[in-house]
Amino acid sequence: MACDLTLGRLEKCKDSVGGITAVYFVNNGDLGAATYDGSDTDVITAIAGTPSCYKYDVRDGCSFIQNINSSDENGTSFFEQVLELMLPKLSVADHKELKILTFGRPHVIIEDNNGNYMLAGLEHGLSVSGGTIATGANMGEMSGYTLTLTGRERIPANFFDDTPANVGFTVVSGT
Repeated sequence: MACDLTLGRLEKCKDSVGGITAVYFVNNGDLGAATYDGSDTDVITAIAGTPSCYKYDVRDGCSFIQNINSSDENGTSFFEQVLELMLPKLSVADHKELKILTFGRPHVIIEDNNGNYMLAGLEHGLSVSGGTIATGANMGEMSGYTLTLTGRERIPANFFDDTPANVGFTVVSGT
């Protein structure tokens, strides 16, 4: 049966940290076919073609969470992927790009502080489900953007076995 466990899990060392270093947006429909590790379909080793991904550096305050949703009654399971971003500083160029991002459903590569790269929204993309464009009330408060992107997928976000550039993406960095 495909639902039978195959491994146990030992208690892991406490050498992991939370947080996100960067996110990379891939326009929906631009993602080439994925090649998976021969023994592990949770790991992507290559992407067909050389699709562009647009890198956004981020800092503390950003998170990526995958909520597991499973129903015995309905016989269904899916993974809700939620990306929370804080992007300080308002600008005309960012305003235009974030408006486009809000209208689309991009695939998103998340780079965490442990050097992991995960692809969220593999099949359906992520949609901006909320956020703000704000300037704080006081000088020490953030002036910038907050975004929540949400998606639902059949499986959790796949890992990459290397950086986006080495998996097959053309990385476009900002200015």
